[in-house]
Amino acid sequence: MLAPTDPRWLHRDLGLAVASGVCVHRAPFVGPRGRLPAEELYGTRGFDRLAKRLALTPRRLLVPDECVTWATTAVPRAAAIVRRYRIDVVVTTSPPASVHLIGAAVRRVTHARWVADIRDALVANPNRGVERMAARLKERTQWPVAHLVAERADAVVAVTETIASEMHALGRTRAVVVIANGADFDEYEELGHQPGPRLRITHTGSFFGLRDTRPFLAALAGTEAEVVARFVGDFRRADVDWARELGLGKRLELISFVPRARALELQRDSEVLLLLLADAGGRGRDVPSGKLYEYLAARRPILAVVPPDGSAAELVHRAGAGIVVAPEDTDGIRAAITSLHRHWRLEGLPDVELPGDLRASLSRYTRNQEYAALLETIHLNGGGHG
Repeated sequence: MLAPTDPRWLHRDLGLAVASGVCVHRAPFVGPRGRLPAEELYGTRGFDRLAKRLALTPRRLLVPDECVTWATTAVPRAAAIVRRYRIDVVVTTSPPASVHLIGAAVRRVTHARWVADIRDALVANPNRGVERMAARLKERTQWPVAHLVAERADAVVAVTETIASEMHALGRTRAVVVIANGADFDEYEELGHQPGPRLRITHTGSFFGLRDTRPFLAALAGTEAEVVARFVGDFRRADVDWARELGLGKRLELISFVPRARALELQRDSEVLLLLLADAGGRGRDVPSGKLYEYLAARRPILAVVPPDGSAAELVHRAGAGIVVAPEDTDGIRAAITSLHRHWRLEGLPDVELPGDLRASLSRYTRNQEYAALLETIHLNGGGHG
């Protein structure tokens, strides 16, 4: 495995351990530090706002994304590793999209096979506001990467059928395999749930792009139920102000970034788990939300505020895991909160028990087997070294 020495991202989980048997190589990261431009600009006016915009401009000029400069150190390091260990197959995983440039370069100089693993659309990002010119231009900078993947990769792994279709639309006719996200049920085996004095609805993860908390917050404000909404991770300041205007006060609990282990504990020790996915002009119907699989493994009921005709809704229904409401349906969200609270008061909310066959199919172990089979096929078809 090749990773940056320090990706300079917003957060770092020092509690994560490298799995036994995995060797991690490092290449220096020379890109800009991670930032949240909308947060930095929020509430600024006049000269201060202009100065912040100017400070953010250089990173916006890096295409296809701010991590592209890592390729300058990652390509030679990766090529050296491939040659030293006689590696037959190289796998690159996005986001960020620029990592596939590394895969293409290493394939060219070493002749090793290349698998491009795509976990977020390269053709159009559903989390960007496509109505804005700057966002449209930013999307288009990823198109050459998408074409490169479609034309040069020996195999493409797509996390959803939509991403696979996008690769086919770019002209790719071979080796596109859909391997969905998976659930690691073992991570929750030792974690317990203790009922609290109020119904705790928990969302874990930061908010980027079009994911919108406001319909949920408005719905919560419209109930008188004993409910506390817990948001674990980065929470936009604009949404904090919105919640204050709604008078939510003590009904809102904001917990900043926590290590992954703690996030799993909070998921398990909740009455309800909140999933928020925007429709994003129809593209949100097939968003590859790894969070949903975590929630299913945590076995707590899910309030899924997602496109009702999308893949997330279909999986929640198939698992019998909770309630699905459309993202903009404030009345429906309010009714769902009220219903969950009523059941919690009367009889409690028991753990969700997945059918055995569904649990097995969603297991990350099953997904790993699918991936291993693909890599073995590519290996048997032959790889080479420069």
